[in-house]
Parts: sequence; C-alpha cells; structure tokens
Amino acid sequence: MGVMGLESRASERDDKMMQKARIIHDIRQSTQETVDVIAVGAHPDDVEIGCGGFLHSLSRRGYRVGIIDLTDGEPTPNCPSPDQRLAEAARAAQELQVKVRVVLSLPNRRLFDSFEARIALAHQFRVLKPRWVLGLGASTPMASPDHEQAGRITEAAVFYSRLSKWEEYFEGLPPHTIDFYLHYFLALRYTVPPGRHPVVVNISDSLEPKLRAIAAYESQFAHRPEILDRIRIYCQQLGQSVGFSAGEVISHPTGWGFNDLFAGMLGSA
Repeated sequence: MGVMGLESRASERDDKMMQKARIIHDIRQSTQETVDVIAVGAHPDDVEIGCGGFLHSLSRRGYRVGIIDLTDGEPTPNCPSPDQRLAEAARAAQELQVKVRVVLSLPNRRLFDSFEARIALAHQFRVLKPRWVLGLGASTPMASPDHEQAGRITEAAVFYSRLSKWEEYFEGLPPHTIDFYLHYFLALRYTVPPGRHPVVVNISDSLEPKLRAIAAYESQFAHRPEILDRIRIYCQQLGQSVGFSAGEVISHPTGWGFNDLFAGMLGSA
C-alpha cells in the first residue's frame, strides 16, 4: 500500500475516533427522546461554571436539557483518570436535573476547530434535535485555549446540522435546524462579560444547585474551595445589578427580539 493509502486509512480511523460519543448520564424515557436545549463545553465543568444555573432553571420549568462535552477534560494535575472526571460530570448532571450528557472523544489540550470536530458535534445535534444551543462566547485569557476553539466548533456545527445533501457524513441522519444559538461565558477574569447583546438571566433559585454541580468536580476544586466562593459572589453581583439575587449572563450573537417587551422587563418572559 502506498503512502497515500496509509494516510487515507489513518484519516478514516481519526474520523471514527472523533465521532465516538459516550453517554455518561441519561434519564430520558427512551433513546429516541429529543431535548429542547443543549449546552456545549470544551471540558466537563465548563457548562456548570458558565451557565449551570440557567440550565437548572430551565429543567425546573420542564424543559429537556442536555450537555455535550467535546473532550473528557483529562489529563489534569489532581485527577487520577478520565473515569473519575466522567463520574464527577455525571453527578453534576444529576444536580442540574439534566436529561442527557454526552462526551465526545476530541483531545483535551489539543482541541482545534476542524472539519472532523464540527461533524462530530453536528452529528449529536442531528440525533438529539435541540431547539436551542448554548456555546462558549469568548476566549478565556490566561486559561485554556480550548474554550475559544469550542465556541468556533459549536457555531460551525449549528450550521452543519441543517445542511441538506450531506447525509453521507452523518450516517444517513436527516438535517436538523436549530432555532436559536446563544452564548454563555467563563467570565471570572472579566469585570463585565465580553458578549454582544447580553442579558442577565435570573438564577436566584438555581444558584445552590449550580454550586453543588461545580463542587461535584472534586478532582478540580476540592483543593481550591475559594473558587466556589468566587463564583457565588460573581453570580450574586450579576444578579443584583438588575434586581435578582443571582444571575448569569447569556448573549445573542446577532440580537434579541421580544414579542412582549413589557413582560420581558418584568421578568415573566
């Protein structure tokens, strides 16, 4: 076999590896049940820190919520194995009342916006059929560059999910159009979250479950409990700036529209 043939086979193996997905938490009534909202993170714990309160509040209101982690987040200094990190992620999903959590097999620390990564995530969108997708909305200075790459992968996958005449890349799954693509932020180093068109969502009744979900990652935070205090204070600061006890910032990359602005201003929409 020539060099080109070997490269082609290696590429096929890489593609299959990247499309592998592990379902680590699933309380749906059947594997055919779809979800309303999916939040995508680079690593297990990104979603909890950035929008865990919002997800919990949606779950409490009856929306079906899912999480997709692009990588297993390992290796990290204090975690002995990926299996522990995934067990922690499953416990966090329970705290947030998430219906299903999927972890892709993309590489931590080497996560890049690539065609294969886009297809792997778009494949899950076609399977779970969310109406909304939440993705990382900005880079995180002095933290993992995977976060910015995850945002790019997510935006591209939202587009790829709806493309017709491309089923050969999706095992025959039909296209699925996502109605809304929104941003959340890992913004603890920012005085103001860096998103365009931001709004503060009320997580007053979901702050404690959010913090419990983050604390489930003992391998990441047991040795630095001050992080939980920092996140609590940050969410309280955001919420109290608009009259809530606690809040998170969600932004729309193109702009918001309200059928009833009055109801929205009163917090009922």
